[in-house]
Amino acid sequence: MPKPPSPAQLAAQVETWNSQNPVGTKVVVRCDDGTSHITVTTSEAWVLSGHSAVILLKGISGCYLLNRVTAISADHTVEP
Repeated sequence: MPKPPSPAQLAAQVETWNSQNPVGTKVVVRCDDGTSHITVTTSEAWVLSGHSAVILLKGISGCYLLNRVTAISADHTVEP
């Protein structure tokens, strides 16, 4: 089992994300059931309780792990 990230690594992940992706960034999120959805961020990322980098997303209840979220171009669309 991989070693969990340190608080410093989580803080760096959050800082990097927030510096490159403002609130409202279009993203694709990998959901628990394996599906992917396109949405937008509604918050900056933060470290939750010292153990997880998370972010809020439009249309998704609660925060989501940042490592499941990928920024995409604003004109990205889903292929039919």
